[in-house]
Amino acid sequence: MNNNKIKIGIAGLGTVGSGVINLLEKNKAEILKRSGFEISIVCVSASSKSKKRNCNIEGLNFYTNPLEMIRNESIDILIELIGGELVAKELVIEALEKKIHIVTANKALIALHGNEISEISNKEGCDVAYEASVAGAVPIIKVIRESLNANEIEWIAGIINGTTNYILTEMLKSKKDFNDVLKDAQDLGYAEADPAFDVGGIDAAHKLTILSSICFGIPLNFEAIYIEGIEDIELDDLNYAKELGYAIKHLAIGRKNNDGIELRVHSCLIPKARLIANVDGVKNAVVVSSDAAGPTLYYGAGAGSLATASSVVSDIIDISRKILSKSNNSVPLLSYQRNELQNKKILDINEIESRYYLRIRVKNKPGVLADITKIFGRKSISIESILQKEDLVNDENVPIVLVTHEVIEKNIIDALKDIEKLEVVKGKIIKIRIEELES
Repeated sequence: MNNNKIKIGIAGLGTVGSGVINLLEKNKAEILKRSGFEISIVCVSASSKSKKRNCNIEGLNFYTNPLEMIRNESIDILIELIGGELVAKELVIEALEKKIHIVTANKALIALHGNEISEISNKEGCDVAYEASVAGAVPIIKVIRESLNANEIEWIAGIINGTTNYILTEMLKSKKDFNDVLKDAQDLGYAEADPAFDVGGIDAAHKLTILSSICFGIPLNFEAIYIEGIEDIELDDLNYAKELGYAIKHLAIGRKNNDGIELRVHSCLIPKARLIANVDGVKNAVVVSSDAAGPTLYYGAGAGSLATASSVVSDIIDISRKILSKSNNSVPLLSYQRNELQNKKILDINEIESRYYLRIRVKNKPGVLADITKIFGRKSISIESILQKEDLVNDENVPIVLVTHEVIEKNIIDALKDIEKLEVVKGKIIKIRIEELES
């Protein structure tokens, strides 16, 4: 290796891979001025060489098998952008065993296999950088691992899936139902043909797995996260929330309390006064609340070719600096020293305490509200506010919107089971948690 040149190989030439190639070329002079070294792409891997791409790969050694690439090429850093789990995991582990450093944007890889990868990277003395795995261009991983490393982090809450945020934003803006806006999002390329991964909350949960580990010093544990999607959010709820002074956002939340750690992904009502409540469209935003710095907000593009490539190239530069300086000093993969990562109690969703927005459809007759509040009283649930709405379509049944004071989730679930048994209650009760997001 020349003293001022870093050789990289890129596995995966999709949106992000193409963006990395383009950004390295576009800002080549700027990167050299800032870093003092040249980053040279020597090889790439993708399923087809003939596929039309938005990047120039002429002169680069091309492989259809990424494993063959790392076996045949001498590179300093592998950029893993193929996505998925199994092939990516095999590729990354073999690369580490060959003393090749890793940069990846693969949140599933880190969330599901990061504990094992951390052990191997530590053994081999190689870095694994993954800034682009969460929130695209927003440097939230670096902020937590480096900028806030003098702080004890109390809670984190983020809009970290652009598809769900776009759908909720557009439902309210266009006055369309979920299915109609989802189709629009697919037509625009904001949602996949099979959108379950995004709208069902799995993508956000992978990202929360990573964030919670580096925030709270716990091993990566995807299975511990409570997950809800946005499929049951209706336009009525978005409108009623707005009337009450809230916005509905799909959040990933990690919070320490005296009983353990809450890890949950679901829709929430957030006061419109909070900055994060006003993050719309496909943008991402994360609030981190820590003891010394207080709440800090990080906002930007959560996806996109050059936006995500920005984080990938930043990681390449960081690792390159370490290689060229021959430094053994690394930021720990999961922020904490490996022997300081501890399994802590992850609270069951039934144990959390929250305020709740409830929408109950009932027969339009006297005494209904009294019957409902009587059940809440038996469960020690107090009501903060009530909206009784007229139904212009069906006068026989009307919606009642309730906001509760703080209550343990188990108690609200028990109460709603009893209320749904009432003859005057029609259909499923809509329940959405309320998050104030205050320190």
